Amino acid sequence: MNSPVIANPWSVLRRHTPARIGLGRSGISQPTAPQLDFQLAHAQARDAVHRPLDHAAVDAAVRALGLPTLALHSAAADRHVYLQRPDLGRRLDEASIAQLSALADGDARAELAVVVADGLSALAIERHAAPFIAELKRVLARDWRWAPVAIVRQARVAIGDPIGAALGARLVVVLIGERPGLSSPDSMGVYVTWGPRAGRVDAERNCISNVRPEGLPLPVAAGRLAWLLGEARSRQLTGVELKDDSVTALETVGAAGSFLLAPP
Repeated sequence: MNSPVIANPWSVLRRHTPARIGLGRSGISQPTAPQLDFQLAHAQARDAVHRPLDHAAVDAAVRALGLPTLALHSAAADRHVYLQRPDLGRRLDEASIAQLSALADGDARAELAVVVADGLSALAIERHAAPFIAELKRVLARDWRWAPVAIVRQARVAIGDPIGAALGARLVVVLIGERPGLSSPDSMGVYVTWGPRAGRVDAERNCISNVRPEGLPLPVAAGRLAWLLGEARSRQLTGVELKDDSVTALETVGAAGSFLLAPP
């Protein structure tokens, strides 16, 4: 008996991409297997959005790298509020503001503040944030002064601005879970902002997107970030005025994978 499924000649290309191509058809509909695969991917994306951050695990992994941490929270009280009120995810709650105020020390200003934010995929942060920070420590020049790593729940990208400002940092890097796609529920974004302060806009940031083993590998992303940080510190700017030419620069990376940026 002939199969009711009509094969798509593009199906041979599927081994090169996670995109849904060459699925075939049964009559005017998708075959059952691709339809079930789609439903599974959709469920995984929804789960990633609603998944609570395992703060203890992320905190322990970052501390294992020899870095102190801060536990902070946005003004969005819970996930339900966070998804409905993006503006609250960009601001800190009162307890976090007080915690940062107590840490303020004009004689111990840091150059670099790293913020780890759950964003729209806590799964991405749980899988990739600490390993990425480890890669960044490996490739970044040793003269950088790091602030404590802030781990923030119910957070959006812009929450890095008040945190960086409170810590007196010249640059803030926000690692955040990106909106899940149907083939990427654990994609992490990296945002870099010079002179963090409340009111910064997205045009003043640089972004490295789709950081994960199946997308932009962590060592490559860390190398790009190290290059951006060095250029930002030298030129005192980020955003549309700072073009990412790191691909050319990274061609100089040695066999050991080190990419140490000398101070300006």
